[in-house]
Amino acid sequence: MDTNTVLLLVLALLLTLLAIRMPVALALALSGAVGLLLLQSGDYATNMLASVPFSESHAFSLTIIPMFILMGVFAVKARIAEQVYTAASHLFRRVPGGLGVATVMACAGFAAVSGSSIGTAATMSRLSITQMRKAGYPQSMAGAIVAIAGTLGVLIPPSVFLVLYAIMTGESVAAMLAAGIVPGVLSALAYATFILIRAPRVVATPAPVATATDLDAALAAASGGTGGTAPTPEGTDAAPEGTETAPPDGAPPTRLRDLEWRGVVRVGILFLIVLGGIYTGFFTPTESAAMGALVAAVMLVLEYRREGAATLYGQFTAALKETAGTTSMVFAIVVGSAVLSTFFVTARLPQTVTAWVSSFEVSPHLTMAILLLMLLPLGMALESISILVISVPLLYPVAMSLGFDGVWLGILIVKLIEIGMVTPPVGINCFVVSGTSGVKAERIFRGVAPFVCIELIVVILLFAFPEIVLWLPSLIG
Repeated sequence: MDTNTVLLLVLALLLTLLAIRMPVALALALSGAVGLLLLQSGDYATNMLASVPFSESHAFSLTIIPMFILMGVFAVKARIAEQVYTAASHLFRRVPGGLGVATVMACAGFAAVSGSSIGTAATMSRLSITQMRKAGYPQSMAGAIVAIAGTLGVLIPPSVFLVLYAIMTGESVAAMLAAGIVPGVLSALAYATFILIRAPRVVATPAPVATATDLDAALAAASGGTGGTAPTPEGTDAAPEGTETAPPDGAPPTRLRDLEWRGVVRVGILFLIVLGGIYTGFFTPTESAAMGALVAAVMLVLEYRREGAATLYGQFTAALKETAGTTSMVFAIVVGSAVLSTFFVTARLPQTVTAWVSSFEVSPHLTMAILLLMLLPLGMALESISILVISVPLLYPVAMSLGFDGVWLGILIVKLIEIGMVTPPVGINCFVVSGTSGVKAERIFRGVAPFVCIELIVVILLFAFPEIVLWLPSLIG
């Protein structure tokens, strides 16, 4: 059987396995194993299956992944998201559409410590959608804001996606993490600008002050299993925009100086440890991740120190179990992708793609743009991490042969994966928001369409002006 036929069979098998919802790691490994068996021999395939998983998973650089995951889980348990959202909603309370902007800013801040898009979307949907619905935001817009802002978790460091890309390609982890900052901030500002323009036209009532009491009630409802969002009953008087409502006796104060600023401070501390430590050379990327996890654990202790040892122990064990589960999933995907990449190398697929692309009589930029645009339909059908591990071994060698920068390429790939996380039929962030808020997924998909257009504009800017991506990494270099 010739190489081209084997490649087509393996790709068809992979897409079929992913379509029937086989776990990503198994689909990648099984497809690669079948390809090696058809292309070489049984002995060669078994030798590769015995050596590749160990050689790919024992690398010291991979220890950064569980440390970043642990730091993010500790940050979630330490209630940082609630505190950041309370402060942001108070700061933007006088701005038309301010509650939506506050949600974007809170998502960006929380993404800077969690590194998880799904975690950011799930956490912030419990906090913010009820408040936006009470303020008169349509369900589609409220859900879309959380879904699109949640995608910042795969771009703003510490992002597991950026770390995986760096490990797969050999690029600097520090450079990749630094490269995500400016595009992440630019994306957040683009979302906020659209909300400020759009919200005054569609929001039914003036935005009330999001008090700490309201947020506590939303958290209690979410944790109590009631879920969903309750629209403001007809006839209920909304507080005029900018009105300082006095909290009832015993309720947390909502004055600016009395807000729980410790969440914002903690985000800054963790961000400073991770990026500041790497930037100054005081920590290696792996050491910065470990220090971030340690400091996040201290923050968890400080948050629950008055609630008893049993509560603190429960939070710690839950965090460790969640980290173990997520880490196992990520490492299984790393092993599966390594088997599939071994097949690609054996079949000389990267060289074939490079030669095919080089035969086009068009500019390198147009060639690269066409290849990157192919990720969009993949994002509509495949899970995001699958796109990363499938596309990087193919696109990276081509980009290098055409003279492009690997860090710039990684940011563009992650940005396009962001779009895939909110586009149907997969659109995992939209389904996460739907499941945690009660808003129908089709309404969220409808509301997120304008934000997808904004994302494409940001991608075009990053593609046309690589300096936006490479400025901060050049300082670290």
